[in-house]
Amino acid sequence: MTFTTRTSGRMALPLAMMVVFMVMVVSAASAKAEQTMVRIPTQYIAALGDPFTSSGNDAHTWGWWEVDPGPRGVKLANYDSLVSSNGVAPAGWQFDPEGWWVEERGYIMEAPKFPLPPGEYVVTGGRMAVSVLSVEAPDDEGNQAWSLSDGAMIYDVTHLGCRAAFYTPLDGAQICTPENTPTDVFPMVPGVVMPEVEGCNKQDWQVLIIVGMMVDQG
Repeated sequence: MTFTTRTSGRMALPLAMMVVFMVMVVSAASAKAEQTMVRIPTQYIAALGDPFTSSGNDAHTWGWWEVDPGPRGVKLANYDSLVSSNGVAPAGWQFDPEGWWVEERGYIMEAPKFPLPPGEYVVTGGRMAVSVLSVEAPDDEGNQAWSLSDGAMIYDVTHLGCRAAFYTPLDGAQICTPENTPTDVFPMVPGVVMPEVEGCNKQDWQVLIIVGMMVDQG
């Protein structure tokens, strides 16, 4: 995931337009809830679920990256370097052979943190839609309700260029390793799913970009 670098060049005008929409969305939210938006360094949410929904009760299954994991990743072709360093990446994160993540350029990346903390996140997919994602505190059963403002759906605030696939062993007898990942499919393009890997289960995650937080005024 390299959303930051994509904001230059042909992304500059759409991003500028997106900021205008962001102000409109945040202004509406502030008028209703006496809140204001605080810009934060770009973060990323890894979300599961139906992309064409605006609310749910499963945010406890979502995670987030506080920094862009793409530049901190290790290229699949350099997996041997992870093995030789006991799974410690140059950026300092630890590779887990029992469950590992790959992004759209063919880089192994660090796992997100779980669960997503309660809060009100200003999210976008880097296209036109901007929404306030409200994540509630866990209920008695540990479930976290969530909702998007202004009728936005998860798809609307998903960055289609960013991908996150999570791979785990099919069973105890299988070997699930990044070495088996086909590399000729990278970089991925929107609309194409991440590749299957021999010996592995695959779980595709949607990536939302956090550009701010809603906080109480005063």
